[in-house]
Amino acid sequence: MISIWFFIGISLAVNGALILAAGIYQLINPPANPGVVLFHLHANVWWGAALLIFGLAYCFKFASKRNS
Repeated sequence: MISIWFFIGISLAVNGALILAAGIYQLINPPANPGVVLFHLHANVWWGAALLIFGLAYCFKFASKRNS
């Protein structure tokens, strides 16, 4: 049986990868007027990386073990 936490890990990893990619894009092409006061901290890069790491950790921890 596959644990529900494995699928939660996949969801976290996918969302983290998308947020991280958007953050890296904004690092390369910064908007002229970001409209966010603390834009220079690049929270989307940090949170995207954190979600990606947590999601991959859940995927590896709760992956079904196959014994031959």
